Formats: sequence, structure tokens, C-alpha cells
Amino acid sequence: MRSVIKYILDPVIKKAFLWYHSKPRKYSYHGITVTVLPEVFPPHFTLSTKILLNFINKLDLIGKTVLELGCGSGIISMFSASKNAHVTASDINKIALRNLKLESKKNNLPIQVIYSDLFDNINQSFFDYIIINPPYYPRSPKNTQEKAWFCGKDFEYFEKLFSQLVSRADHKNAYLILSEDCDFKAINEIAEKNNLQLKCVLEKKVFFEKNYIYSIL
Repeated sequence: MRSVIKYILDPVIKKAFLWYHSKPRKYSYHGITVTVLPEVFPPHFTLSTKILLNFINKLDLIGKTVLELGCGSGIISMFSASKNAHVTASDINKIALRNLKLESKKNNLPIQVIYSDLFDNINQSFFDYIIINPPYYPRSPKNTQEKAWFCGKDFEYFEKLFSQLVSRADHKNAYLILSEDCDFKAINEIAEKNNLQLKCVLEKKVFFEKNYIYSIL
């Protein structure tokens, strides 16, 4: 079955999606609300964000350091901060980062916000948890906004991600969510090439789509 994301990308549904997402929309989870701007990945229409939030909700984050790598709307970072974690949020979308700074102040949730392409500008050497909701469709993105959906024709996003992760001591604390709709074989081969293993720690089916959270070992 096709995922929610692929339905959105279909020409007919895409038109309705673009209309709905043409203005800021609110997204809430457990009392935390963010404004999602049109230029930012929309958690409303995908399953992965909610599944990750539910997963994080079961973790003891008090005093822990958390990195959301590719934070988008920042709802995961803000919810982690509400659980008394020390949170770093990174992204390559400057609009998303500016908005997250405003939202975190509005909610009185301290978050370190960093402009970074994956780990390029991440100077902190260790995090207790790294949370990743990656793009996984193998198509070359045309702009920054599309980089939230497309990982490159040859999975360049994962090539860079895994090559950077393997040199970090905290890669075993990294969690990655993928849909059954992605090319897991290709992604897993890139992980194995970098001497990494993807271990499924959660399988969740919502409506017609299965999502999997993997620990990166």
C-alpha cells in the first residue's frame, strides 16, 4: 500500500495539499503547540512525527541531552524539552529554525537551534538520544523545502548520514523512522557499507501504512 506521503505527492491530491498548506497551521501534542509554516515539513499529513512523539513520550528524558537532526516544525524538540531534556535542534531550513526560536520562547522551552546539514555544524560530541525523521524518496530535491521529502537520486542523504554517524560514539543512541514505502534494502546496504546495523525497535501500523523505528548500531 502506498504511504500518506506518496498520496500527497500524487498530482490531484497534491493540489489540495498545497492549498491547505499555503498558510500557517497549528500542530499540537500533549499541550505543546507549534505553528507550521508553508515552507516547513508538515507533520499534519504524515504518520512519522506522531509515532516518534509517542515513542519519545515513553523515554525518561530528565536531564538527558537530545539532538533532533532535521527538526522541521520543531514539535519533537519542544516536546523533548517539556520533558526536561537539554535539546539541540538542527536543520538546513532557515525559515524552520527562525520559527522554532520564536515558538520555543513562546512556550518557555529552552532549545539550542543550529543551522546544520546533518552533523556538519554539530560541535557537541555526544548526545544521550539522537532522533531522525529522514527524507527517503530517491529523487533529487529542487530546493530546501523538497529536501524534507527527497534524499537524492542515489540516496545521498543516507550516504552522508551514515558516514558521519559511524565516527560518533553516540550513534548507538540514534533512532531513525522509516515507512514501509521506502527502499529499505538500499538504505540498509548503505548502513552496512559503513559498518552500521539497523535494528527495528518498534513497528507501528496506522491505517494502511506501517512505520518502523530503528536503532542504529
